[in-house]
Amino acid sequence: MLGNFAYCNPTKLYFGDESLQYLKNELAKYGENVVLIYGGGSIKKNGIYDEVTEILKKAAKNVAEISGVMPNPTLEKLYEGIEIARNHNADLLLAVGGGSVCDYAKAVSVSVNCDEDPWEKYYQRFEEPTCDIVPVGCVLTMVGTGSEMNAGAVITNRETKMKIGHVFADESIMPKFSILNPKYTLTLPHYQMAAGIYDIFNHICEQYFSGEDDNTSDYISEGLMRSVIHSSRIANKDMQNYEARSNIMWTATWALNTLVSRGKSTDWMVHMLGQAVGAYTDATHGMTLAAVSLPYYRHIMPYGLKKFVRFAVNVWGVSEEGKTDEQIAEEGLYAMESWMNELGLVMKISELGVTDEMVIGIADATLTMQGGYKVLNHDEIIGILRKSM
Repeated sequence: MLGNFAYCNPTKLYFGDESLQYLKNELAKYGENVVLIYGGGSIKKNGIYDEVTEILKKAAKNVAEISGVMPNPTLEKLYEGIEIARNHNADLLLAVGGGSVCDYAKAVSVSVNCDEDPWEKYYQRFEEPTCDIVPVGCVLTMVGTGSEMNAGAVITNRETKMKIGHVFADESIMPKFSILNPKYTLTLPHYQMAAGIYDIFNHICEQYFSGEDDNTSDYISEGLMRSVIHSSRIANKDMQNYEARSNIMWTATWALNTLVSRGKSTDWMVHMLGQAVGAYTDATHGMTLAAVSLPYYRHIMPYGLKKFVRFAVNVWGVSEEGKTDEQIAEEGLYAMESWMNELGLVMKISELGVTDEMVIGIADATLTMQGGYKVLNHDEIIGILRKSM
């Protein structure tokens, strides 16, 4: 295991079907002014809103609300939330929802006490906060992003058609606590469940497909990927299977809480491609990743062949006997493709609304990352997008 690194993750997790009972203990640690943040209203239909607000009421909290946080939170919505949190003198931001709501809460948290424009400061110059941060807590209702235990926040600028994530270096931006009740995920539509499952899997891939050293993180990643595959197949047949959904929820958190990135260079180009597609189409994040993944991985496979062979053997159980490395690696990607089709994932960006006329603009909006086996040039990005059509 090469390199030097620091590791710290201060988020406290409460897991299980009785985990919401611990919210009252956490609320006691903060002042009276709480901003409750949630999405399109599903938590009101399934009863989670009533459960949370009853706990807030018993804790004598003064509550303001930011509702209507969309799956791809926009800069306009961020400005709105900053204003609400400022006017309320927020002591705590309580996000109740999926990864987008958690992301959004963190973006608000670093902006409330900052006079500078958050888009320019955090998403153009990628600076760290220079102001007091409002603490965030999460009650998770949809799994996939891992936002409940990391310092990442993705925001979409509709005007510039840019969707950008900032993973802050300061661990104090991570949620102070997160409540993970797998029962809250059982009401999700299949489409959202499948998208979240692939988001989990791809998070692991992005960290796995980098480096050539014998790295403990890779062994952990392989176990997490096998867990996702196993549990996803059970949940795909029985969406009410609590054990499968609980394993998926727990894996999602460990896939992106920075643990498996330690000692790794990491490759986030699938996310860069998928986020650019999302900025143009407003498509579900996990589905944008699914639609661009295989063309990207087939493109970089020759440059990281050794790891793709390991992936095929250790994750998908591909036999090495009588085959070339290239054949083994391709068989692994074929097994991955078959599993993706089994889950019902979107495999073409054209199905998400991308037209031929959009491809150049999406390529222009794709940030180029280093850390993987091949740094893409602009023509390669266009080629991958066209193969994703």
